[in-house]
Amino acid sequence: MRLTLPLPALLRRVLTAALGVAVFAVGNFLTVKANVGQAPWNVLCMGLSLHLPLSYGAATVTISLLIVLTDLLLGEPIGVTMLLDTLIVGPVFDLLDSFGLMPMLQSLWGGLALMTFGMLLLAVGQLIYMPACLGCGPRAALTVGAGKRLKRLPIGVVEILIQSSACLIGWLLGGGVGIGTLWFALGNGMVMQAVFHIARFEPRGLVHLGIHQLVARRPAAEAGESCEK
Repeated sequence: MRLTLPLPALLRRVLTAALGVAVFAVGNFLTVKANVGQAPWNVLCMGLSLHLPLSYGAATVTISLLIVLTDLLLGEPIGVTMLLDTLIVGPVFDLLDSFGLMPMLQSLWGGLALMTFGMLLLAVGQLIYMPACLGCGPRAALTVGAGKRLKRLPIGVVEILIQSSACLIGWLLGGGVGIGTLWFALGNGMVMQAVFHIARFEPRGLVHLGIHQLVARRPAAEAGESCEK
């Protein structure tokens, strides 16, 4: 068995994906430090923990596993990027937080502005790592997978529908919703759509390699590129 991509090309893609995930992680850090409300998925996790014998952390793991399962059902592969998401996002948050350079903001408008900038970095991070075609983070894969079945909708609108659904279900279950939560549910998709439109990037046009596809029985030269349909 041989690699489906030449090793230099594979390493180049992995490094590109890692850079994108790192930028995404910084964006995630800023949305938390904005301190104007939880992200919609966190609201869902909190609401779930109120009705099941699960801690908030256990509910978070449960939701994450359900998202990954849904990704698989939608035909989205488990790629290297999904592993990088697990390995990079949390540690980058802890590293930046340890520097103590960004305290929790106390200003509503400043927090909303910071959250918006964080959303911008989230979109830019996706713009960097998705073209590496090594998969997406779990939630991004859900957006792309659902978007392939809602082809008439811009990908940003698909993101709004998913985030808003998570927010609504979490709120109905008793999760706390702040103004920043509502802004994230609506704004993240709008910012994503704007960034992707400016870059003329359509994530639904990519074909990703799953981890199981990185090694194949056929020669690497026959596998070809996997970045476009």
